[in-house]
Amino acid sequence: MPVSPRPARRVLPSPAFSLLTLFMAMLLVAGGASRADVYGQAVIRGSAAALMTFCILMADRREFAVGSRAVYLFALLSLGLPLLQLVPMPPSLWEMLPSHKILLQAVHGPQPWRPLAIVPDAAINAAASLLVPLAALVLNATLPASERNCVATLILAFIVCSTLVGLLQLSGAGIDNPLINDVRGAVSGPFANRNHFALLLAIGGVLTPLWAFRHGEQSLWRLPVAIVLCILFFLLILATGSRAGIVLGALGVAAGLAIEWSSFNRILRRVPQRMRLLICGAGVAFGALLITISIYADRVQSINRAMSLNAADDMRVRGFATVLSMVRTGFPYGNGFGSFEPLFRLNEPDHLLKPTYFNHAHNDFIEIVHDGGVIGLLLLITALGWWAWASIRAWRLEPSPSSKLARTGSIILGLVFLASIVDYPARTPIIMTISSIAALWLAWARGTKGTGRFTLP
Repeated sequence: MPVSPRPARRVLPSPAFSLLTLFMAMLLVAGGASRADVYGQAVIRGSAAALMTFCILMADRREFAVGSRAVYLFALLSLGLPLLQLVPMPPSLWEMLPSHKILLQAVHGPQPWRPLAIVPDAAINAAASLLVPLAALVLNATLPASERNCVATLILAFIVCSTLVGLLQLSGAGIDNPLINDVRGAVSGPFANRNHFALLLAIGGVLTPLWAFRHGEQSLWRLPVAIVLCILFFLLILATGSRAGIVLGALGVAAGLAIEWSSFNRILRRVPQRMRLLICGAGVAFGALLITISIYADRVQSINRAMSLNAADDMRVRGFATVLSMVRTGFPYGNGFGSFEPLFRLNEPDHLLKPTYFNHAHNDFIEIVHDGGVIGLLLLITALGWWAWASIRAWRLEPSPSSKLARTGSIILGLVFLASIVDYPARTPIIMTISSIAALWLAWARGTKGTGRFTLP
């Protein structure tokens, strides 16, 4: 008597992956702001601390991923620097620091021991903000090897959900998130800042080709879906009003195609040359038509802002000399993390006064040196050097699922670095989390010779 095969047993996700999914869902709701006084920070940081503690206590040490010590070390050093700035100093030493002289004009008599950080509360906030990337590292490190390949799809799903939020905002739906300091009527997705949303969409452009070509010719249905997603991401970038997002979006899609070019080229070779030209031409025409419609519908705020750009009126340009002066005053000791905004108000010349305030240097590399001094500069150079070295190594590997994911991590970090030249995206919990995961992808490929230990779903 023939025996019918047993139905396939459904495999449930591990606790670590379930917690990571929950954390990403919470980031979607409350992780889009960088300000310390928004309610979302308490939600995200409290959740990060609880989830990280749970994973450390419950996970087997043998489950922690190897080959990523550089990432963990840099995260711990980054946490240690603001904590070091909170250590009280003798009054004689504190008064010798150049950046503290302006404060001595307002105080008299014997001084108590004070920390190096001019704004201690802000330094505490900076240290607390690093709970988010540390939690992301721990949650990913404790994932079983069989599930680490699902994280890229999880991030892409997160970006798609964020895109839906952006589309609702574009349609005129009044979305007022009380957990972040969003601007009513702006197309910024789950973020308070449109530039940060544009960066997230650009990262989606990197991940989409990898998802589309994961199963090669066995899942050709993913290719048209991926094309629609990339076009949607780019159109939404145009609607955000982010000028830098236009460049980042184009680079993201191009880099994603470069990673999967061999798979893309292999599929194209099966199509006759005339049909190939017809498909490419139709794709370009369709994209151009959508952009043209968006222009006539007045939905391309990024292009409008780029056309009306006047560098003389840009606060980033006008305040650059003042920012450099503040950096020189505090170097090499640093002014303390989180001190930029109050110090800029102290040093702001009259011709820069306006109803709005300048909250950051809008160049995170300069602001890190302003806050952390020579130690912050050394950490920054070390991180950039490791990224460059690991990226070269990843792009030299033979094409494999492991090397492709490592290259993806390299590109994502590169986009974050480029965006940080004119903004501060890495100060939001969402970008912190994605950057931490991308760094792990890049680190995990170390030493592989074309044979990956994990794959994209």
